[in-house]
Amino acid sequence: MTQTARHWINGTWIEEGEAATTVDVYRGADHAAFLMGGAGTAEEAIDAARRTFDRTPWPHAPRLRAKTLLELADAIAARRDEIAREIAVENGKVLAHCLHETDAAISEARYYAGLARSIFGRVSEIDEGKQSIFAREPIGVAAIIVPWNAPSTLLLRSLGPALAAGCTVVIKGAHQTSGVNRIFAECLSACPSLPAGVANIVHGDLEVSQVLCTHPEVDVVSFTGSSATGKKIMAGAAPTLKRLSLELGGKAPALVFADADLDTATAEIVRGSIPHAGQMCTAITRVLVEESLWDAFTGRLVDALGAVAVGDPMDGSVQMGPLFDLQGADRYRTAVDAARQAGSTLLDGEVRDGHPRGNVVTPALFEIADNSHRLVQEELFCPLVLAERFNDEEAAVASANATRYGLAASVHTSDHGRARRVARALKAGTVWINCHNRLFAEAETGGFRESGLGRLHGLEGLDDFLETKHIYAEFGRLPGG
Repeated sequence: MTQTARHWINGTWIEEGEAATTVDVYRGADHAAFLMGGAGTAEEAIDAARRTFDRTPWPHAPRLRAKTLLELADAIAARRDEIAREIAVENGKVLAHCLHETDAAISEARYYAGLARSIFGRVSEIDEGKQSIFAREPIGVAAIIVPWNAPSTLLLRSLGPALAAGCTVVIKGAHQTSGVNRIFAECLSACPSLPAGVANIVHGDLEVSQVLCTHPEVDVVSFTGSSATGKKIMAGAAPTLKRLSLELGGKAPALVFADADLDTATAEIVRGSIPHAGQMCTAITRVLVEESLWDAFTGRLVDALGAVAVGDPMDGSVQMGPLFDLQGADRYRTAVDAARQAGSTLLDGEVRDGHPRGNVVTPALFEIADNSHRLVQEELFCPLVLAERFNDEEAAVASANATRYGLAASVHTSDHGRARRVARALKAGTVWINCHNRLFAEAETGGFRESGLGRLHGLEGLDDFLETKHIYAEFGRLPGG
């Protein structure tokens, strides 16, 4: 058992709440101890963040903010391997992907350190002697609610722009990954330039989240999770008209045209469908294949998905770890049974026997013709991929856009003009061409429709944490020349 994860509020470690433990997702044993905070803990953290925002120079000190973010990047880098191992144990993602995720978090911190010193407003001369200044100012206190499936990079992609903008924050990570959250709290506490109260971390469950989403002193909520939970957050935030940054569910399609490079398309679709056993909002869940290519491509895809090694996420030879919990395994079984009834089985999925938790599963691939079926319309969050046929560009786009989700998609073709046409027609916040799941600190991501509000990463990642203030003055006619 590792050190108990405590709350970090106003620069002080707080021991408050009942003790609980996280679980080793693959082995099923208790793993990391933490203190389960409640409403009072959340309110204490919000009060600290509000006082710090209102009474210290932090919102007006961009060089201090940049320095702090660089210190945070260095602190994370110093514990990179430890963080990655902790993620692999607590959420089941294979270690190589956990290392990549932690590197992405470091990149986020360094990227927003640079932007902290590059937040500019504008000036406009409305008429002679009449001038408007449009200043960009931090919005205030930000609540950051982070899920269990990527606790490192999903924290930093909100925390980075929030701190760069000049906000103070209260972080509530998933209690299931409290061991990871503890290390990030320690990384923040190790930043000598970070003033007390700027960043606060509370461990807890729904009770803490509810306070963060309804408290009048929280100005913006940045949340990553399901669309259903995002809607509840919107309802809770409505009475105080909080700004919301929501990255929600996805149902990412990959469109494969007859002129695609089959080796590349196969490799990218396998790579894009199995990360974290499909428990990733941008993971490929639908493969739309041109009719003339159907037999050749689906045969390749069946072989490639069938060869995926599953098991212990700490084993370097394993390509896909377990599902997060037993509920996920039950959801997978239900989806596979429904897919067998709704369409043709191309690659049957299974829950592997002889495993202590019953959550190690194999990739599955089913053909389905009805894109109104619930398997197409609902986010499944497991490695079950649906294959669909199309005859032309128009049919492919119509089918790809036939859900209420619009987070990500990919287009596979050797025709550059077609790739651009189809990408523009897809209702998705990110469209990759001949690849999938390429994410960078510099490149905005976000959803259309029920996949969310706002953008994360990139320059626009700052927008949810900034307000524009208009300052107007009349100073008379200028002296003559």
